[in-house]
Amino acid sequence: MPTVATTTDVLIIGASASGLMCAIEAGKRGRSVTVLDHASRPGKKILMSGGGRCNFTNTEVSADNFISHNPHFCKSALSRYTQWDFIAMVDKYHIPYHERDHGKLFCDNSARDILQMLLAECSKAHATIRLDCHIKSIDRDERKAFTVETSPGTFRASSLVIASGGLSIPRMCASPLGYKVAEQFGHHIWPTTAGLVPFTLQPHDRERLADLSGIAVASIVSNARIQFRDNILFTHRGLSGPAILQISSYWKAGETISINLLAELDVLDFLKTRRATQPNTRLKTVLAEVLPKRLMLALLGEKTVDKPLQELSRHRMEAIARQLQHWQIKPGGTEGYRTAEVTLGGIDCNELSSRTMESSKVKGLYFIGEVVDVTGWLGGYNFQWAWSSGWCAGQVV
Repeated sequence: MPTVATTTDVLIIGASASGLMCAIEAGKRGRSVTVLDHASRPGKKILMSGGGRCNFTNTEVSADNFISHNPHFCKSALSRYTQWDFIAMVDKYHIPYHERDHGKLFCDNSARDILQMLLAECSKAHATIRLDCHIKSIDRDERKAFTVETSPGTFRASSLVIASGGLSIPRMCASPLGYKVAEQFGHHIWPTTAGLVPFTLQPHDRERLADLSGIAVASIVSNARIQFRDNILFTHRGLSGPAILQISSYWKAGETISINLLAELDVLDFLKTRRATQPNTRLKTVLAEVLPKRLMLALLGEKTVDKPLQELSRHRMEAIARQLQHWQIKPGGTEGYRTAEVTLGGIDCNELSSRTMESSKVKGLYFIGEVVDVTGWLGGYNFQWAWSSGWCAGQVV
């Protein structure tokens, strides 16, 4: 006998941030909603985000904080469901949170607070979540309904929402499913790469900087197109920290980046003043006031830092200032999807409605969240895109 399909109005693939938000909003409208996910628990990336505290949004959100081949696409969703709308939901559940630098909002206690809030809203909206559910095939019949064959059975719906995320952090059950579905229904996919990801170093730099692991320095990191001001962190594999993660999304293989390790200081003026007032003081003693000793040794060499200031010519001081404030380094690559926080590229926005996230090629098919070619900066922007895009689809599915 043929298998009887479970029929629902809305089928959402992915119990992700965007998928749960869409389920909540669709359920509020009286639609029957089923969420399918191949993981054993919902919202895994929510739980691990922000060091377990979930940087759930940002106080300052604009299209400028996102990367896309269509930079205007995200504007509609972000304006229709704003950071303040999500904060209102957080406040309704009395979840304590705090603001960090650059407007980032984090839970005081645990990311679990955000996930439990979303699951409570899903429950109130009567949305069903099915876990350990592996997708075998997706088809669309002559009546324009979608049939999804899965490990526990067959599901049928008039609206299909793909919220399966990107390729970042495979241990969190990342999957290329969303891109495969998009291709199946004729969508163009922009090439995907790892974003918000640490850099690895060239062998000679890795050897030279090996002893710096654990050192963090407030810096300005830039390339020819953009700059970010925040901490960098030296690791045993290369370079990380907020400023590095940010610039990684704008970095191209083989490109050199510039790092200003003393952004608050005019190093040349600082050295000239100290040479005039403390000529016998060694360079390492003076620089130890503003830089970790291991870092100055690695960048300038012991012979240089051991010199008294009076032995440094203006030309030599200019070279030292340049090395510390315009340090040029060419990464060997990135750590890839294994540690990337997001996936760059994805489903072409020009083939989706910016208001509803519906496919312009297939009626009833929607794509939301990370699978779409919209990637936010570090700082809660990717979660805000998840909330906004999920909310928009939820109004119409």
